[in-house]
Order: sequence, then structure tokens, then C-alpha cells
Amino acid sequence: MSTDARTVLTSFTSAAHIAHTSLTALDQVSGDGDFGDNLREGLGLVTAALDHRPDEPPFAVAANVFLDEVGGTSGPLMGLLFQELARAHAAHQGDDRAAWTTGVREGLAAIQRVGEAEPGDRTLVDTLVPARDALESGASERGVAEAALAGAQATSALRARRGRASYVGERAVGWPDPGALGIALLFWCRADAVGEAPGMLADHLPVPRRYGHRP
Repeated sequence: MSTDARTVLTSFTSAAHIAHTSLTALDQVSGDGDFGDNLREGLGLVTAALDHRPDEPPFAVAANVFLDEVGGTSGPLMGLLFQELARAHAAHQGDDRAAWTTGVREGLAAIQRVGEAEPGDRTLVDTLVPARDALESGASERGVAEAALAGAQATSALRARRGRASYVGERAVGWPDPGALGIALLFWCRADAVGEAPGMLADHLPVPRRYGHRP
């Protein structure tokens, strides 16, 4: 099946609004609490830019916004992913599977070059690695989304070795990394665009009530 890039980004924007409370609370446990704001506002800027630049490739527009206008650690990293997705869609026009497979593989490589994170460091890499593997194995859109969401959820058991979360010790253990979950929502939206979303969005959005509380 083919997933329209603009449709996926529009869905991702809606998902970021719905997930804002959860992503903010998760980042208050493990970071400085701004990830939900940055993702929601960044995608809002993408939607506005797409309205003004309808003839430009959607992922290229998203890359420009996140690389140039979105703050925090995750903003530029997401920009790198969107940049590679844009390049892959341009190179594999008409072959959605090849575009996503190449884009996610190269996006992951770019993110690791810049951030130097490895699987197990409790970062968005822990989502992108299983998503890449699922794409390369030929999994369905639902299968890719499930792999990404499982990767994000698995960060709940990890103590961070990168970023601000590495300074909070055990406090974040028990809850998924917000950046990993945020990236997983992109793959949920891709599956949802073709009617293959695994469950409802709300099913994947835990909200910690206070530090030290465990699900």
C-alpha cells in the first residue's frame, strides 16, 4: 500500500496534539518537560508551511521546519529523519515501501552520526532500529508500527545513557522515553493512513502522575 506523505504528516500533527499531555509528563520525569510542546508546535508549523508551499515535497518541508525552527534536542534529530525521508521519496518515486525503508535507514544513520546514541541508550534510536528492521523484512504498515511502539515501550526498562535523562538516575525507569514514543507515533500514523493502525492512539499514551509512580 502507498501512504501519502502529506496525509501522514497531517495525522502526525493531530497525534501530537492528542499525545501532548502524555509526552509532556514523560519528559518532566526524564527531561526538562518541553518535548510535548516542541513536537506539537513544530508539527503545527509544518502544517502551516504545507498550506503555503503545497507544491513542495512534504517531508522536505517538515525537514526544513524541524532543522531550522524547532528547539530542544529532539527537534533537529527529527529534522534529520524527515530530511532523509524526503530524499528517499524523491529517489524512489512511486515505490512507497522502498522510500520508507531507505529513508528510515538513512535517517537512523544520520541521527546516530550526530547524536552517537546506540540501541539501549534510551533514545529515539530504540524506536528507529526496530522500525528499520521491520521495514527491511517486508513487514506490513501495521507490523512496522507495532515494532516501533514496542521499541518505544521497551525503553521503560532502560536507564538513560544519553541526553538530559542520563542525569536523573532511576527516576525515569518504568516509563518510556518521550522522544522514542514521539517517533513511534509517526509510524502509528503511517499505519493509520491505510487503515492498519494497531489499536487506538490513546492505548499507547501512558501518563505518569508523579515522580516515582510506576505503571
